[in-house]
Amino acid sequence: MKKVLLVLSLFLLATFAAFATGSQEPKAAGPVSLSMWTQESENENSYQYVQSLIAGYVKDHPTVAIHLLQKGTEALRQDFLTASLAGQAPDFLWTVSDHAGPFTAAGVIQPVGKLFDLSKYVASAVDAVRLDGQEWGVPISNGNELMLLYNKSLVPTPPQNTDELIKMGRALTKDGVYGLVFNQVEPFWLVPWLGGFGGKVFADDGTTPTLNTPQMVSTLQFLYDLKYKYQIIPKESDYAAMDSLFKTGKAAMIINGDWSLGEYQKLLGDMLGVARIPKVSATGLWPAPYTSGKFFMLSKDLAGDKLAVVKDFVNWATDKDNQLTMVKDLARLPALKVALSDPLITSDPILKGAAEQMTVGTPMPIVVQMRAVWDAMKPEMNAVLSSSESPAAAAAKMQQAAVTGIQNMH
Repeated sequence: MKKVLLVLSLFLLATFAAFATGSQEPKAAGPVSLSMWTQESENENSYQYVQSLIAGYVKDHPTVAIHLLQKGTEALRQDFLTASLAGQAPDFLWTVSDHAGPFTAAGVIQPVGKLFDLSKYVASAVDAVRLDGQEWGVPISNGNELMLLYNKSLVPTPPQNTDELIKMGRALTKDGVYGLVFNQVEPFWLVPWLGGFGGKVFADDGTTPTLNTPQMVSTLQFLYDLKYKYQIIPKESDYAAMDSLFKTGKAAMIINGDWSLGEYQKLLGDMLGVARIPKVSATGLWPAPYTSGKFFMLSKDLAGDKLAVVKDFVNWATDKDNQLTMVKDLARLPALKVALSDPLITSDPILKGAAEQMTVGTPMPIVVQMRAVWDAMKPEMNAVLSSSESPAAAAAKMQQAAVTGIQNMH
């Protein structure tokens, strides 16, 4: 009888220990085949990193298969909604935070707060995917913000404010070289300057557009002046053009995101510099780029053995070792707290510069109304930078288009 009680006691202790350490996770009974979509570009190191993560996990879990499919950011959003409604959605996603808004509105992903220990991730990263009191993604990287990158062979010391930026840019713009380049097509590059002029895209309620404001007019006028008055940026430049100009030494400075650091470091080495986007001299405010990161999101129908394996993969993919590997391979800031405080980051001037920019950023809104705001800002920003519309007229049209777009959503 004593032996029976001893065995039972040991069993109960083992069971309690397993529960306490989280190893009670249900294991798949047999082979599991999973599908994951990512919006990481196939032409960049980030996509290869995702592939390497999957390969590493599958090597240690031979009964698991993870099929990866790449899609553009907008295509992933649209296709995932369509596939979910048809009952053919992938099991999980590696994607951006602003997808959480439309996905939760459509009810096609599931909350993750009770599935994962989110306290181990940086609070700002978790906050980026919180809606209606629930978290809708597990953080992979933190930041995703725009910053000023510069070629030290042309710019030994970066400008601290816009007066210095203009003065330096005018001196550098000659012989086919531009002082500054940025994406003149997408309003994601407008938003930091809007913050620097004291504006926001939403009122305090987080859903009412505030685009027809003096701050927006000042922002658009500033961008116009960079192009036509000071002539320190190209006549035209989308993402591909600005990227090419910087890589080929035809641009001294570029405003780009942390996703580009890995490639630029390989190309420029110690000649790559990272700094905050210069303070707006007229206001004394730092530009406030949107911050977010990359996240795992789980399909609403994911359950059973598949859910168990996805949970295990996500926890493994975001552990300290893999987070630091991501830092080394992609120069992205990790979302895991213990990784962010590692000397690999704190002693690196590039990553330190990225972290400093992130401190003056603002979390990107993930409400569904943001889609209407993006759609409203883009054509009017383009109109100003093509000199076909005044900043004041553009701001007014932005507001009306955003309001109409939100009304049409309902």
